[in-house]
Amino acid sequence: MFPPYQRHTGWLEEAVIKMYQSGMSTREIGKFIERILGNAYSPTTISHITDVVKEDIAKWHTRPLQKRYSVLYLDGVYVKLRRDTVEKEVIYVVLGVNEEGYREILDFFVGGQESAYGWQEILHNLYKRGLQEVLLGVFDGLPGLEEAFKAVYPKADVQRCVVHKVHNTLNRVRKKDQFEVAEDLKLIYRAPNKEMALQMFQQFESKWSSKYPREVQSWANELDVLLTFMDYPSSIRSVIYTTNAIERTIKEIRKRLKPMNSLSSLEAAEKVVYLTIQDFNEKWAGRKLRGFAEAHEALQRMFEERYN
Repeated sequence: MFPPYQRHTGWLEEAVIKMYQSGMSTREIGKFIERILGNAYSPTTISHITDVVKEDIAKWHTRPLQKRYSVLYLDGVYVKLRRDTVEKEVIYVVLGVNEEGYREILDFFVGGQESAYGWQEILHNLYKRGLQEVLLGVFDGLPGLEEAFKAVYPKADVQRCVVHKVHNTLNRVRKKDQFEVAEDLKLIYRAPNKEMALQMFQQFESKWSSKYPREVQSWANELDVLLTFMDYPSSIRSVIYTTNAIERTIKEIRKRLKPMNSLSSLEAAEKVVYLTIQDFNEKWAGRKLRGFAEAHEALQRMFEERYN
């Protein structure tokens, strides 16, 4: 039941780690064990039991990485973290799809406010650990992130998350127009090819630019990075035009952290996030992401053209 922790003594330690992983606080775990065993376990004692994970985290953060990843998804989640006072800080998460089509969370970093500089440091660390060839980065429109990504991976393409862009646009148009605008935008990003997508954008522009000039201009300015996914094999387009692949992971991390209200320390945050990530990586290890098997040859050609 607890394969990564078989080296530790007894079922109790394993049970504590599993409960901690599920999002229970050290106080809640202590009370639960007291009810079961009749012995009191303080939050400090529980925290010491979970400290066995710290060695694993340190090794995991420095493990060598494969050279090639077809796609990197970048996203962050804010959590309440205590450092004297409680404030919201970001957890940066990087999910990669390797050249065989298997996904894996490559790294995470806890702390501070999300910034392009923070992302560049994380990406640079991945590069130093061996991840040197990337075809595509998928992320949202954080200012400076595209430049930060390109500073580390200059030969990679950038895909701005279309779903985020659509949501942001719909929030800025009148309620009575939202459905129609959404349907017109679908004609762009669901077009069978880039040429047709550009034609659909021209129609969108002529229809809505007088009523929503700034919103339409925003799409015009970013159209290149919003339609990058159309330069890739059709079998994987549905999973690379959006950050949905990583957002499901982010949602689960948030769910596991929610019962804790606020995290008592940086170490506590790292433990829970690490254990959650190991769950995902183990589950994904034998399952290719949809469409990547069919796209394998085409992606290999893209790697050869770009990096050889």
